[in-house]
Amino acid sequence: MSSSSDRSGRSDDRRSGGGRDNDRDAGRNDRPGGKGGSRDNDRSSRDARSDKRSDNRGRSDERNRSGGGRDNDRDAGRNDRDAGRSAVDRRRTEREGEPREDRRRVREPYKVGPKSWGGVARRGAGWLERAESEDSPERKERTANRRPKKDEEEENPNWDRVKEEAEAAVSKVKKPIRRPHRTVVVKRGPLPEAPRRLPEGDTMLVRLLGDKAGRRAAKRLRDAGEAFQEERFVDARRTLYSLEERAPDVAEVVEMSGLILYRLGRWREAAKKMERFRELTGSTEQHPVLADCYRALGWWADVDELWIELRDASPSAALVTEGRLVAAGTLADQGKLKEAVALMEKGWSFPKRAREHHLRRAYALADLYEQSASIPRARDLFVWVQRSAPGFADVDQRLKALR
Repeated sequence: MSSSSDRSGRSDDRRSGGGRDNDRDAGRNDRPGGKGGSRDNDRSSRDARSDKRSDNRGRSDERNRSGGGRDNDRDAGRNDRDAGRSAVDRRRTEREGEPREDRRRVREPYKVGPKSWGGVARRGAGWLERAESEDSPERKERTANRRPKKDEEEENPNWDRVKEEAEAAVSKVKKPIRRPHRTVVVKRGPLPEAPRRLPEGDTMLVRLLGDKAGRRAAKRLRDAGEAFQEERFVDARRTLYSLEERAPDVAEVVEMSGLILYRLGRWREAAKKMERFRELTGSTEQHPVLADCYRALGWWADVDELWIELRDASPSAALVTEGRLVAAGTLADQGKLKEAVALMEKGWSFPKRAREHHLRRAYALADLYEQSASIPRARDLFVWVQRSAPGFADVDQRLKALR
């Protein structure tokens, strides 16, 4: 009895032991670190990783696609820039092969007239002389006021209307008024019977400015005279300027100032100085210069009055001849050639010994003969001047032109 009960108990224990084994297996399965569970977990983690990899691959593909687009855009931009640069380089190369246009203003040395006119005036006169020497058809072709050609008139049927409007616009422009020549004579007192006797310029300057300053002023006056003789008129004017303010009544200073202004072509100022010299000295010594200033200004009446005053005083043959030349030139300027020739012929005869004033009078008379179409008389006088003084003025050229 006891043995059989033991065996049944053992078998029950075994059964219960089997249950323990099952419990262990279940426990193993339930443990997170169990072998069976780990396999399943490994499989699931692998599946998750593969899903992530596939997602990453998709994103990388998208990035690659988008990145490739940007790269393509960059490459396209570079190609465009390279193409632009190559076009610029090509154009630059073509321009290097083309002849270059010189856009600098060409200033050709056409200069005529005396140096006292200045560079701009001489250059303008030179261009005018060049234009006058050109052929008329070529000049009309270039001028802005030329008439249109027939084909241009046919192409532009409104030409008549345009022409009328242009003429109307031009007619509205105020035309310059030509003033008549001055007929009023400058008010001047009569000359004394004889020129006034005045002290020398150096003495006057010393009396006026003192010993030391007077000697310095006298030196400046001499320096201005030397510059005038060398035809440095601007330097002479600059040297004399201070003296004019400090010694305005010294005859030598006034005379030198008037001569400088005359050679500079400043006629009104020169005439004022010479009128002042006439008042101070009572002399006709500078009457030819003063009359020539008025001739340049067109003041014919003053020229006539000064000529009469000089002729009546008759200081010397040379001075009267100079005045006669100015008076005859004034008549010629007014178109009175007959009166000018008569004035120059009066008292003329060929001298035995030709002097400077004889040569000047003969040359001026020959010039008037040529202007009045008395060619044989002009030729005879030019020949006499050439024989008496070879190379005088431009007498050689004048004779060649008459032959």
